[in-house]
Amino acid sequence: MITDLPNLLTLSRIVAIPVLVVLVALNRPEAAASACLLFIAAAVTDYFDGHLARSRQLQSDLGRMLDPIADKLLVGASLMVLAGLGKMPYGALWPAVVILCREILVSGLREYLAGTRISLPVTRLAKWKTGFQMTAIGFLLAGDSTGVLLGMPWLPVGLIGAIMLWVAAVLTLITGWDYLVAGLRHVERASNVGKKSPDPAG
Repeated sequence: MITDLPNLLTLSRIVAIPVLVVLVALNRPEAAASACLLFIAAAVTDYFDGHLARSRQLQSDLGRMLDPIADKLLVGASLMVLAGLGKMPYGALWPAVVILCREILVSGLREYLAGTRISLPVTRLAKWKTGFQMTAIGFLLAGDSTGVLLGMPWLPVGLIGAIMLWVAAVLTLITGWDYLVAGLRHVERASNVGKKSPDPAG
């Protein structure tokens, strides 16, 4: 049910997106720090909704559908608003493009394979990619102004975020390639099975 706690946590990530966008658009140190904290809170719910669903046996088709949608909306909206407002320092725009393209690729593969009742498991490297990606976006949302606000103007918040996003992009290319190869292998296997099936009209 949509009122189950795991699903409510997932929905909270979607509800947080417009608030996050407004905070970034305000372009103030306090708003940037708040946007970072909100993003962190939303990212944490990604762990807890899955953990609660498994521990309380509340897994559902609705949850399996909403969870990746909420994740991609949160990441996509954050990267786009940062890019649109020129808050992608040190060439961070380019790894952001790579990450978004990979998300579209994997989503397309998962959607196709869902029709064949085949799933692409999340690898350990993909989890590392997600960790770097989420942390990087948090730093980019905070920006250097947050360092000044905290009395640490020497802290290169934007640089740290950009470097971590580049690392996430490299991991994205590796895991994206792995998913693509695995997906094409399943497609080829399904095609071969279809060719071997006897013609009922024959």
